[in-house]
Amino acid sequence: MRQSTTVLTAPEYSVRLVECKDDHRRWSTAEPVETFGLVLPRRGHFRLVNGGVEQSVDVTQGYAQVPGLDQRFAHPSGGDVCTFVSVGATLWQEIVGDRPASTTLRVDAVSELAHRLLLRTAHDAADPAERLVRTVAAAARSSASDGGGAARTPAARASRTRLVARAREAVLDDVTASRDLVSLARALGVSPAHLSRVFHAETGCSLTRFRNRVRVSRVLARLEADDADLAAVAGDLGFADQAHLTRTVRATLGTTPARVRRALGAQAA
Repeated sequence: MRQSTTVLTAPEYSVRLVECKDDHRRWSTAEPVETFGLVLPRRGHFRLVNGGVEQSVDVTQGYAQVPGLDQRFAHPSGGDVCTFVSVGATLWQEIVGDRPASTTLRVDAVSELAHRLLLRTAHDAADPAERLVRTVAAAARSSASDGGGAARTPAARASRTRLVARAREAVLDDVTASRDLVSLARALGVSPAHLSRVFHAETGCSLTRFRNRVRVSRVLARLEADDADLAAVAGDLGFADQAHLTRTVRATLGTTPARVRRALGAQAA
């Protein structure tokens, strides 16, 4: 079951928050794509077949919608909340041009912050068109390539995709074994070297970098909720201390947690 709330609407675009409460491992029936747009997760994760390409969807990886494709979904870990940005064909071409080359969109921390600020527009009277353009452009710029090239056979390719999906889900669900490479590899029944190599080939980043990216996303969610106790946030999210959290946020976003919290404001969308 899905519930949709409109955040912004204009003749050439709209922004909606979509909450899906489905909880199933089987693939849904195919749904045709009718508009250009982006789907950017805010909470939870799920699996998607988009135009015949299977991918994981979470706060670090969204997807582009392109008319003419069809989509199927599976929610093995429960529901999720996503932002659906629908864009008219002319405006899409003006913003994106020939990008993204892939319907899979790598959502880095800068893109996620732009996404969260877009949802603030109704609260702070910012220019919605400017924020929309920034959000779409940022997501298109960080569009993920396939990374490691094709596996030797379709079966090998599918096996690699499933392994990486399981590793991602373990990190996203904060499974204890996911906190270091060796423990996670053992839990998944593969060698640490194989998991490290395949994960980087599929995602374009190391497992450590992915883990830190997920932590920064959780920091953004806490700052958006106006959580002022950074020491407690650091402890809750697995950072060594508040200084470690601050260094990580600054290195990722180029600014401090305090400035991010002021930008997001206390009244989150």
